[in-house]
Amino acid sequence: MTTIGILGVVHDNELRRKYNLSLEFIKELILEFNPDVICGEVLPNSWEQYNKDSTHRGYWGEPASEYWDLIFPLCEEEKYEFVPVDWVELDVWMDFDPFNSYDEHQRQELNVELEQWFQRQLSTWDSSAIPLNSLEYDTITKQKYEWLERINPQAHLFRWVCRHLIMIQRIKNAMKKHSGKRILCIVGADHNHALYEGLIAEKEIQLVYPLRK
Repeated sequence: MTTIGILGVVHDNELRRKYNLSLEFIKELILEFNPDVICGEVLPNSWEQYNKDSTHRGYWGEPASEYWDLIFPLCEEEKYEFVPVDWVELDVWMDFDPFNSYDEHQRQELNVELEQWFQRQLSTWDSSAIPLNSLEYDTITKQKYEWLERINPQAHLFRWVCRHLIMIQRIKNAMKKHSGKRILCIVGADHNHALYEGLIAEKEIQLVYPLRK
């Protein structure tokens, strides 16, 4: 049976430290899960760029810091296979900002409300053994994206729905290729619920989320 784990993280080191989801703790969780494969929130083109020149940083679409500082080196050290599963069309990504159609004053108000949603999410950090990996976090996250969908349905469809369809399919493709293996999906915590809901109906897999109860 294929075992699939989901680990939600944050991409900012200050937030990782503040909410007890440090790189050291993430490493501990990865080693504890003992994956054969890591599916990461990285664009395939960015993974190709990294393999060509692992010193080149600062480009649009580069992987988040936890990949450079922990996950990529750990994959090399432990011989995990890495599979990039993210999807973003960088040339049009900013054209689908959900607040683009609003005037400056409205955008300011919407950004304030978005920050309030983020703080509600973060307020759940200590409700589980792994910060930001919990039903409480996921419930507020779903509510936040339902709000964003009401603000701009087209942007939500492009940035969230289509993106998740492709991410989940890439994970399923990895499952087919690595049947019977242990696969760990590491993504920003906002994606946790979407991956879980997209994979829970799959047959002949053991889905582990959160990694610790």
